[in-house]
Amino acid sequence: MGGDDERLRAVVSLAQTMAAAYTPRDSWRAAALGACEALSGSFAALSVWERDRGRLRVLVNAGQRAEGEEEFPEEEAYPVHEFPEITEFLHERWAGGGEPDAWVETADGLAGAGGPARGARPYCHQRVAALRRRGRGCCVVAPIVLHGRAWGELYVARPAGRPVFDRADADFATVLAAVVASGIAQTERLEEVRKLAFTDPLTGLANRRAVDIQLDEAVERHRVDDTVVSLVVCDLNGLKAVNDTHGHAVGDRLLERFGSVLSLCGAMLPEALAARLGGDEFCLLAAGPPADAVVGVATELCDRAAVIELGDGVACGVASTGDPIGPVRSARRLFRLADAAQYRAKAARSKGPVVAGRDGEVIRLADSPPKSAHDRRRLRGNRPSPPVP
Repeated sequence: MGGDDERLRAVVSLAQTMAAAYTPRDSWRAAALGACEALSGSFAALSVWERDRGRLRVLVNAGQRAEGEEEFPEEEAYPVHEFPEITEFLHERWAGGGEPDAWVETADGLAGAGGPARGARPYCHQRVAALRRRGRGCCVVAPIVLHGRAWGELYVARPAGRPVFDRADADFATVLAAVVASGIAQTERLEEVRKLAFTDPLTGLANRRAVDIQLDEAVERHRVDDTVVSLVVCDLNGLKAVNDTHGHAVGDRLLERFGSVLSLCGAMLPEALAARLGGDEFCLLAAGPPADAVVGVATELCDRAAVIELGDGVACGVASTGDPIGPVRSARRLFRLADAAQYRAKAARSKGPVVAGRDGEVIRLADSPPKSAHDRRRLRGNRPSPPVP
């Protein structure tokens, strides 16, 4: 809708408005309102992909909001496993060097121009339900990419009865998303130092420092009110072979791909933290869900990792205060148990997770001294914990 000159003016206006924004909220509002107006929509939202939490979190809702939609919601977020196109369908296209094209969804459940149905995988039943629930007839979803990585999405909707977005609208939404990405990049520079302190730069997941802080807090909660705290430690198999055979750039892509899978699986556990500890080691930290739920997600993670191209699966260890592992009075103790379980999974070439307290050797392994100066368990930087009486 609208001629080329009108759309060019809309692009210029969007860029100027975002450049003039002084705060992140001003920038988000400018992006949503500018895109909504440019696409003749009635509503727009901007969401960010929080990889460490495995969710899409809504930053702003602009335009004609439905009942319950706040302009700047504090807790409106959607697990990415309910919208897996953001991590699976689109990730594969970006990783393959393709453009992050926008697509259209309609309230009748038929993917519009450029939709995921073109890849024969109907992902977006959740979006269709949301359109119907809020009286909207169609939406266009444009992925936002910063520095070659999925950052989030721009979403613009029209009410029922209005013309459905077409291919030209989807192409224009892709352009608008690129303009929004530039504006967001400017805003994010203000937050860069803080993020670098707690984020792994390759995968976008949390880093070891973030895990240490949150694990300490979780164990303290466990000591106060017996909250179940679980730690899943993973070692990605075959990375050295990929680096030696295909080069480190391909190895980095393998790490990124596994990081995406970890984020998706972590979203199945409320408020779980997904992190890269360093090298080929990753972890999930969950406080609250029962041990069986965590083991189930760890099993799903192993299954998904087994089919990643060029990978060789993952060695996965789980330690949870919900299992019979004895008193856990420190984060170091839980880390050591999870690490010992992962060490045993690696040695046994287990296709599924090894769980402390359910495998009789794990606690003994965690409490035994390293066999030599080269024992990998020294990498945790701690001496063995004394046996629990």
